[in-house]
Amino acid sequence: MENRKFTLLTDLYELTMMQGYFKEKAEDIVVFDAFYRKNPSGSGYAIACGLEQVIDYIKNLSFSYDDIDYLRNLNLFDEDFLNYLAGFHFTGDIYAVPEGSVVFPYEPLVKVVAPIMEAQLIETALLNIVNHQSLIATKASRVCYAAKGDGVMEFGLRRAQGPDAGTFGARAAVIGGCIGTSNVLCGQMYDVPLMGTHAHSWIMSFSDEYTAFKTYAEIYPNACTLLVDTYDTLKSGVPNAIRVFDEMRAAGKMPTRYGIRLDSGDLAYLSKKARKMLDAAGYKDAVISASSDLDEYLINSLKNQGAAITSWGVGTNLITSADNPSFGGVYKLAAIKKPEDKEFTAKIKISENPAKVTNPGNKTIFRLYDKETGKIKADLIALADETYDETQDLEIFDPVATWKRSVLAGGSYSIRELLIPVFIKGQCVYQSPDTMTIRDYCAKELATLWDETRRLINPQEVYVDLSQPLYDLKNKLLNEKG
Repeated sequence: MENRKFTLLTDLYELTMMQGYFKEKAEDIVVFDAFYRKNPSGSGYAIACGLEQVIDYIKNLSFSYDDIDYLRNLNLFDEDFLNYLAGFHFTGDIYAVPEGSVVFPYEPLVKVVAPIMEAQLIETALLNIVNHQSLIATKASRVCYAAKGDGVMEFGLRRAQGPDAGTFGARAAVIGGCIGTSNVLCGQMYDVPLMGTHAHSWIMSFSDEYTAFKTYAEIYPNACTLLVDTYDTLKSGVPNAIRVFDEMRAAGKMPTRYGIRLDSGDLAYLSKKARKMLDAAGYKDAVISASSDLDEYLINSLKNQGAAITSWGVGTNLITSADNPSFGGVYKLAAIKKPEDKEFTAKIKISENPAKVTNPGNKTIFRLYDKETGKIKADLIALADETYDETQDLEIFDPVATWKRSVLAGGSYSIRELLIPVFIKGQCVYQSPDTMTIRDYCAKELATLWDETRRLINPQEVYVDLSQPLYDLKNKLLNEKG
């Protein structure tokens, strides 16, 4: 997985289009936007993720001898084009929203400004990376929000759609808010906390449950979480766990971190009963952890039922985003500049489906914050050369229902431009932070959302408006095409 080149991780038509541009001697510089149209899982937002892997992909983007030989044997590509590919490297510019950022539909998460052949080639891999990790980071943020401050561990590797999805997905889950993962490879690659207990097979491999617990506690005295539902949670599992804790306490070897895990049954009922038993035995600081096909909705329900669970292990439904298994990001041409042109010419895609009509031109994103609360007021997609003065009144409006307008009084708001340069003229100018630093940044980003936007069901949408110049440009192109 490390040091692996993804040059041929692309759709065939990217290469056939490249050859077409090559034959036509196309030297156009283009702007492509990678964005999405709908928040996943019914969420009011998404989390941008995957930029570090995009950077690695671009840095290693070159065609090996084996790549060229494979393409030659397809009998689709001419030798002059293959010779061009043999010396290929990316020379364009890439701008992106930092990983861990809160984002909304139609905003460019990544903007590519490059020669048309280069911009075309990277479409598929870029979308593959950003779509997947943004999906899992968003799902993780929802699960962690439902847990209301309790620790959430990601442990879905065995159910993930392959090694890459399991490992990159675990990274994204940690960025989204999980406190750690069971995935050892992810821990090694991205220096994130590793967590785990033991399986039912550990219990079953011993002559009795008590001996299994005692042996495990002796081996791992400072991380002793015992799985109590192999035989009978309340009649056997919890009493045997308490017996082991009693013996450790009597021997002066009480663990610093200890507790029980529930993996089946009525988690609300069992956790409350187990809590009473542990408290009565003097173990009020014992953690009760739960797993068993959890997601944000079940966790939220258990919290509302007063479940005595303070640690959550979430697997399948998180690592696969089971209720919404794809992110839906797209990559669309927004502007083009021919060799003889000084400026970009905006391009627009028109569809009978209004949601699929693109925003034209070379753009950026301005985030508007309420100065008093620090919360997001709205996002403004604007042309890249636009500037704004926070001391001046700013009128924003819904780009569809244009009569919905509001004026932000000068001095009452602050502005931050979201897109940052990542590659300039093919050279990487951005150092990706480590995963845990991105996680901290993501937590701060989530704190800028209003509670109404974070709720799990029917969240309040954040306004994503177009600037007046961009709105005028879009309508001009729509009228011309009409």
